[in-house]
Amino acid sequence: MIEQYCDAAFAPAAQAVADGRIPGAALGLVTADGRSAVRITGSAAIVPDREALTRDHWFDLASVSKVIATTTMILTLAEQGRLDLDRPLTDAIPDLRQYDVANAAERRLTFRDCLAHRTFLPAVEPIYTYGDDPARLRAFVLQREWRHGPAVYSDINFILLGIAIERITGAPLSDWPLGEGLSFGPPPGPAVATEACSWRGRVLKGEVHDENAYALGGEPGHAGLFGTVDGVLRFARAMLDGSLLSSAMMAQVRIAQEGHRTCGWERAFPGWSGGDACSAETIGHTGFTGTGLWIDFDRGLAWTLLTNRVHPSRHADSGIFTLRPAVGDALIRAWDQE
Repeated sequence: MIEQYCDAAFAPAAQAVADGRIPGAALGLVTADGRSAVRITGSAAIVPDREALTRDHWFDLASVSKVIATTTMILTLAEQGRLDLDRPLTDAIPDLRQYDVANAAERRLTFRDCLAHRTFLPAVEPIYTYGDDPARLRAFVLQREWRHGPAVYSDINFILLGIAIERITGAPLSDWPLGEGLSFGPPPGPAVATEACSWRGRVLKGEVHDENAYALGGEPGHAGLFGTVDGVLRFARAMLDGSLLSSAMMAQVRIAQEGHRTCGWERAFPGWSGGDACSAETIGHTGFTGTGLWIDFDRGLAWTLLTNRVHPSRHADSGIFTLRPAVGDALIRAWDQE
């Protein structure tokens, strides 16, 4: 039956490709007991040359990196006793705002604060415009007095977490064993094209789309991970069957910390990207390039929708914000009918 569920869920994505809203799409489903199905259609690239999308293609996962890589790394280090989620980042990064030790609010931020996006930090900052030396830009992130604002979903939170991981492990994030089908770029196989980047002056293919991630060396904490549809499904199954994280750490990703946000993930809420038909025990995350992953623990079901909706330009109406919930709702309707 998993094949029929996949057909039903894939229909909205296939229509979006047929209508020219997005160049290509891959949908993968997996259950806790290991049943899986994948559907693929469209193109991995349309400029400068058209290239058919295949199951072997690597997608730029964009902010899905935050949950597959960075959140998992932080929670694993917490389980190992190498950090405390409720301790300040300065345990790992003692030089954070080191010129204002007494007053800098950044020095009071905890690992949990950053995971749950409950900080005062801005959503994003054009860090790449300040230089092209990754080490200097990391120093800039650490020493900048960030403007204060309401708690928002912030890339800066996860850039700081990525630096913390580097400091604790003494190694770049790319040294972490992520499993087959997941890799910090460039990927070891055919890549899906993203944007014709005005800053870099080329169509991006096999290099990270996010400008700040590129400037920071390609593997910071907020973006930079590439994955195949099967690689993402392997991760999702490990989340479903409990083999990736301990029960204590799994609770961190399932229990709300701030609004609908858990440690790293989002819980289902009305109007969210995973659709309204999934259970309340569903978590998910999306990526700017057109990617996403959702895990319904009540049903023992996970799905990933991977697209190249920013190819060749982000400045077009791809319909991704209606496509994602349409796929989720179609999947759950088919699942519940059996």
